[in-house]
Amino acid sequence: MPEAAIDTKPAQSVVILTELAAREVNKIVAENELEKDKVRLRVGVKGGGCSGFSYTLDLTETQKETDEVFEQHGIKIVCDPKSLLYLAGTTIDFREELMGRGFVFNNPNATSTCGCGSSFSA
Repeated sequence: MPEAAIDTKPAQSVVILTELAAREVNKIVAENELEKDKVRLRVGVKGGGCSGFSYTLDLTETQKETDEVFEQHGIKIVCDPKSLLYLAGTTIDFREELMGRGFVFNNPNATSTCGCGSSFSA
């Protein structure tokens, strides 16, 4: 009797949203009086920036058929397949420091990043 094949393919990596970043997204949704059930956090990349690619974050009610969708800490996250190639495994955090506040990307696929942290090369 032949043995059953074992699936050795790794689970699909997703973009990881920290709890602190999720709280900030919820705060922005509330401040802008958006409907939490309809809003999605769109994460992506676009060409440009200091290092070749720039990160994009947007609140949207639009979700395309081709988007990858995941949910973390009650936030629905959407990402187009091309962006996900560059963002798989990326952690999005939120920092509030003396010199400023904002979302921070920790991208394991980036071969270099710019000083401001908003762009990268892969």
